[in-house]
Amino acid sequence: MSIDVKVPVLPESVTDATVATWHKKPGDFVKRDENLVDLETDKVVLEVPAPADGVLESIAVEAGDVVEANQVLGVVKEGEIPAEKAEESVAPKATSTPAKATNQPAEQAGPQKIDTGSAGPAARKMMHENNIDASQVSGTGRGGRITKPDVQTVANTPMEERVPMSRLRQKIADRMIEAQSTAAMLTSFNEVDLKAVMDIRKKYKEEFINKHGIKLGLMSFFVKAATEALKKFPIINASVEGTDVVYHKQQNIGIAVATDRGLVVPVLKNTNAMSLADIDTNIRDFAIAGNEGKLTMDDLTGGTFTITNGGTFGSLMSTPILNMPQSAILGMHTIKERPVVVNGDIVVRPMMYLALTYDHRIIDGKDAVLFLVAVKEMLEDPARMLLNL
Repeated sequence: MSIDVKVPVLPESVTDATVATWHKKPGDFVKRDENLVDLETDKVVLEVPAPADGVLESIAVEAGDVVEANQVLGVVKEGEIPAEKAEESVAPKATSTPAKATNQPAEQAGPQKIDTGSAGPAARKMMHENNIDASQVSGTGRGGRITKPDVQTVANTPMEERVPMSRLRQKIADRMIEAQSTAAMLTSFNEVDLKAVMDIRKKYKEEFINKHGIKLGLMSFFVKAATEALKKFPIINASVEGTDVVYHKQQNIGIAVATDRGLVVPVLKNTNAMSLADIDTNIRDFAIAGNEGKLTMDDLTGGTFTITNGGTFGSLMSTPILNMPQSAILGMHTIKERPVVVNGDIVVRPMMYLALTYDHRIIDGKDAVLFLVAVKEMLEDPARMLLNL
């Protein structure tokens, strides 16, 4: 019996998907629920499983094709898998991953010694990488010295590579353009002394791990501080719909996460009800799911405010861009020990610059600055978060 493999029902607001990678080819044995093909949407990667044990009889679409819900992707002929093939069938086979452009000759058994002759350092490196011998290259440098362009001529090394944007990257580009062309963005800055937070993390590090099974992170403090500040200044948690201002009663904070596929923003729902351990655990799980391409649409929707941490990559200061339709985003940056004046004395403290980009159409500068000050005060004196001050 032959069974059609179809595109599953797509998440709400998603109209189509792109075939990313086939993990099997026609004639391969497949097991029921084994992943056959990955489909890439604007936000998530969907895995399409085999409907039954048997053989992948045919493939109807190729990598790069755009498909819609319920469209036939291929056909599986149901049947028993031979015992000797059962183990082989579960081994992943990416059949549509683009091959890297290369001009290297076929690999030979054992190491091959390359004569680089009078080549310069860069040329020698390229000759080794491409298994090119000096006898194959005509040197055009002084005294017949082999230069890198000489090697490139022989290797025909591509000087550029054209790669289509992924669906996720296209969506990110569209959202960035939308933010720039729609909102009246303005950024305010402040700095925060993180000594109190660092002291708490150091003091309770082992005890926190032993009880909750996860490291006490820095981001969880920022999420709790932002949550309390959003409660004080609800306009920061609002959004614009036409000529209406929509006030969100729940604080749903998106955390920007960099993955191999690009930037994604999974959302922590109702952070007011979450503990520091809850936040750290969810962020860890989001990071793992993001890198494995397993974030769901529910993970990525419903946010009312976003926090992004450029400090992870060493950014000292930046102006984050709004994650539409949200009206504000908090930017964290790298921590630097700097001399500051505290109670009249010069001391060295772990300092971070904070940036709040906001939509000036509905948020006045006063509210933006006071929100940023509230976040600063709660991080510099974390007891304020516990006492709701």
